[in-house]
Amino acid sequence: QVRLVESGGGLVQAGGSLRLSCAASGLTFRTYGMGWFRQAPGNQREFVATMSWSGDKIRYADSVKGRFTISRDNAENTVYLQMNSLKPEDTAVYYCAAALQTADYYANYYQASSYDYWGQGTQVTVSS
Repeated sequence: QVRLVESGGGLVQAGGSLRLSCAASGLTFRTYGMGWFRQAPGNQREFVATMSWSGDKIRYADSVKGRFTISRDNAENTVYLQMNSLKPEDTAVYYCAAALQTADYYANYYQASSYDYWGQGTQVTVSS
């Protein structure tokens, strides 16, 4: 059974930092690209960042570029999202997702439909 378990969310003031973690189990980690999405109340789930197994593909949403950094520890089957300079508009539930590294993932990494497995989400709240 595949499990993705996020942690590290919480309440932080604007300008602060948080580091999200996502521990994966039940899948062959080296065959999956890993991504982060977020969903604010009343909004659709949106792409935040993704990283392929080898790191040859790293992409960010424009809204987080320069502030967020995705990384992964392949030995520990874990992916991270370091979030700096947080803004109130970053408030959302953040989801970790895993996508089999097919041509579809490389072409459509920003689409939720390209991902096969999802975590339960972790809340990030940024106060002004």
